Amino acid sequence: MAQSWTPQSWQEKTARQMPVYPDKAALDRVLGQLRTHPPLVFAGEARNLMAGLGQVAEGKAFLLQGGDCAESFAEFHPDNIRDTFRVLLQMAVVLTFAAGVPVVKVGRIAGQFAKPRSDDFETQNGVKLPSYRGDNINGSEFTPEARIPDPQRLLQANAQSAATLNLLRAFAQGGYADLHNVHRWMLGFIADSPAGEQYRGLAQRISETLEFMDAIGITSTSVAQLRGTDFYTSHEALLLPY
Repeated sequence: MAQSWTPQSWQEKTARQMPVYPDKAALDRVLGQLRTHPPLVFAGEARNLMAGLGQVAEGKAFLLQGGDCAESFAEFHPDNIRDTFRVLLQMAVVLTFAAGVPVVKVGRIAGQFAKPRSDDFETQNGVKLPSYRGDNINGSEFTPEARIPDPQRLLQANAQSAATLNLLRAFAQGGYADLHNVHRWMLGFIADSPAGEQYRGLAQRISETLEFMDAIGITSTSVAQLRGTDFYTSHEALLLPY
């Protein structure tokens, strides 16, 4: 980097998507609480992701990034987190096998609560209200009360992000992401989806590869890379009120 970075560096830049909180003191109290919370991600995870992206930049790996446009408080559920994780892993296995290079997996999850807006206001039936900017800022209901930016929403977003990250870490390293499991999910997709026929040949080749590896003793028990995977998260960081 050409310049030194600090958590406050962004304040020197122009911010175009920031909400206006009517109660600055309430916002400061919430930010004070958040500063005492443990970090959502850790330095080692960030360094590992940077190394993986370096491999991508050199053409030695492939970047797979996917997820929701925006998360919502109402749809927060372990099944939804699991399903997003499963889809990304299935895609990663296909890409890895087809391209023959590692795939860096990045989910748009665990913090993707803010929504960019092209206009600060929204009009319905002649009524003009501030735009909905995501659940960590205001509510989607078209009422004056819901559209007021509420700093308390930052605490709920932080809590849900922490819970999501902990579940993703457990999925990635606790055996759920075993390559054999991922392949079984793919076989289920092929059986149930009209588009699955396109992947039948590739799935058969992966099955044969796994059977060969098992036969020569390369199993999930003996090789950690078959039992778990690295999985990272990201979002646009549209809300930086610190």
